[in-house]
Amino acid sequence: MTNADSLSRRSFLQNSLYGIAAGTFLMHTARAQTPATRITLTYGDSRAKNVYDALKLIESQIREGLAKKRTIVIKPNLVNIDNQLTATHVDCLEGILEFLKPLVQDEIIITESPANGPAAEGYSNYGYLRLKDKFNIRFVDLDAEPFGTEYLVNERHHVIPVRFSKLILDPNIYLISTAPMKTHDRAVVTLGLKNIAAGAIIKDSGYRWGPNSKGTTDKHLIHGGPKNEGIHFNMFSLAKRVTPQLTVLDGFQSMEHNGPVSGTPVDHKIALAGTDWLAVDRMAAELMGFDYNKIGYMVFCAKAGMGEVDKSKIEILGARFDDHIRHYQPHDAIEQQYKWM
Repeated sequence: MTNADSLSRRSFLQNSLYGIAAGTFLMHTARAQTPATRITLTYGDSRAKNVYDALKLIESQIREGLAKKRTIVIKPNLVNIDNQLTATHVDCLEGILEFLKPLVQDEIIITESPANGPAAEGYSNYGYLRLKDKFNIRFVDLDAEPFGTEYLVNERHHVIPVRFSKLILDPNIYLISTAPMKTHDRAVVTLGLKNIAAGAIIKDSGYRWGPNSKGTTDKHLIHGGPKNEGIHFNMFSLAKRVTPQLTVLDGFQSMEHNGPVSGTPVDHKIALAGTDWLAVDRMAAELMGFDYNKIGYMVFCAKAGMGEVDKSKIEILGARFDDHIRHYQPHDAIEQQYKWM
């Protein structure tokens, strides 16, 4: 081998090593510069404005998602059709619709399957119908729409079928989950994912809570048994099929203690929003004073890479997070709910 060959080979190896080192440096730099998951937190004396402002802070992300979908579907939380504290407030919906109005010309669907009665009664009782005078919206009762079959588990981990909304399963929709922040009797808290996972499970159109009910409901099957043995796995399982593209949590007046129906109000005056539902749910739980590591569905979904839970990688836009942490009184059955660990 000539000296020229030796030098040429040495130069090649050196340049290759420099290239690898440079590539590695650039790769790490790119990772370091990758924007953190962004969610928003707003605080104020107007529920609708809090929601609107929270969405404006991430407008570019929302626009990007809207461009990829055909139909916008807003799923409020009406676990109960005649107790406002349990349900998404009309002012929250108005804040969302006001934000969407300049961005969306097509009709927006608002849909729900309440746990204790017909959706139409809930829409009327909570003043939703007045929104039709201002926005291009249509109200839909999920119980009257086509459904498919999903599979959950019971307390023995046996597979059980449940009726599940085909509309919510449609991959072409831009799904917005909006719910009040509440404690829960089975899942510790009920937030963005719970609103979708339980709310899109179907009941017969004539079903109501109480001894005179007509028909049946599949909603209770998400609990995974009489002691809620499977609830966190079932929520995780459904999250793999249906998750919201946008989550809006209304904490203007939240619920603590024996939620999601019999709790008491908390005047928190906040709103959260984000396109990463898990980051929103996780940070909302912390704002309520709960450790997400004790909330099974969040832990399972985080391990499956469904969203961000590392607080150091979540950027909070808007209000200062630590200024708004409260400690909600948990449900009386909270220790039972932690037994999944």
